[in-house]
Amino acid sequence: MTAQASRSPQPVDFPALAVEGVQGLTPYQPGKPIDELKRELGIETVVKLASNENPLGPGERALAAMRAACAEVHRYPDPNGFDLKAGLSRHLDVGAERLVLGNGSNDLLDLLARVFLGPGRSAVFSEHAFAVYRLVTRACGAEGRAAPALGAESGMPRGHDLEAMRARIDATTRVVFVANPNNPTGTWVEPAELEAFIADLPAEVVVVVDEAYVEYARDPGQPTALDWLERFPNLVVTRTFSKIHGLAGVRIGYAVAHPAIADLMNRVRHPFNANRVGQAGALAALEDADYVAESRRMNLAERDRLEAALDRLGLAHLPSATNFVTAEVGEDAGGIYQRLLERGFIARPLVGDGLPRHLRISVGTPAENAGLIAALEAVLEAR
Repeated sequence: MTAQASRSPQPVDFPALAVEGVQGLTPYQPGKPIDELKRELGIETVVKLASNENPLGPGERALAAMRAACAEVHRYPDPNGFDLKAGLSRHLDVGAERLVLGNGSNDLLDLLARVFLGPGRSAVFSEHAFAVYRLVTRACGAEGRAAPALGAESGMPRGHDLEAMRARIDATTRVVFVANPNNPTGTWVEPAELEAFIADLPAEVVVVVDEAYVEYARDPGQPTALDWLERFPNLVVTRTFSKIHGLAGVRIGYAVAHPAIADLMNRVRHPFNANRVGQAGALAALEDADYVAESRRMNLAERDRLEAALDRLGLAHLPSATNFVTAEVGEDAGGIYQRLLERGFIARPLVGDGLPRHLRISVGTPAENAGLIAALEAVLEAR
């Protein structure tokens, strides 16, 4: 053996080799998986109410379409998503040239950041907005500016303060992210306020309205950002099939934008980012209005039930137009989270979102919600 072969390799500081924006990142922490909790605690029955999934599962039409698509999984998917874009075009009444498909809407947020952000540029978002806005901004080497949320005395506590966000926009700002309704708070911005905010933005600032939860909004007849696309060329709307359509596991999202913005996003989009099974399921889900209506009906009823239970237990909660409720459980939020885990219920702690006294609880089925309420009551009594 030569001296060179026996010499130990010199340690390399790989984090120091990463680009500056990545060095300071903390990985996104999803809700604890069911199987992980089973392994950790050796329990068999687990109810996950942490990731805002549709507890009804996919609709039958989507399931049938996905089963059929599995016969062709040895083939690459349509890289341009022609059939799904055609279906979305009909469903939304927008031109297919405005549509971009993504591996969930997170993928689309990343595409927008890679197109418009970089060193010397900035993005603006709310203090308690979706964590991915920070991640994609910093990963691109841009500055993320978090505006303080509305105060506890507001009619929309912890919601977006549009005036504070507007004050943080300057000549370096290229993207503003607005989640409506917002995750993880569940709060929302009234359409007239949001429309006025967008109208007041500089034309060169791209405003991204994330409508992942729009189908759960309390008033389904109110305007959405899609209604303003013709007036605001700098507006991009992102949506997903992961929530009310029950397709979180196959990761399909879409953006609707000015054709020039859509073209730029497609330039950096990875080939085949929208898989074959997901495209088939999403197209079928678009046509299943009955499933969407039933999902919405159950969510409304069960969200009201969950909120009433929190009121009875003396726990404050934020207003919600989504399929989850964010409850203020106190300084021992981490301990309550852990004790719920021990009883087989997974909620979502929000320490990383700047809400250390809160837990986010997804709305489940009637049986799941009844079990969660009983478990939470037992945990609180044992304190």
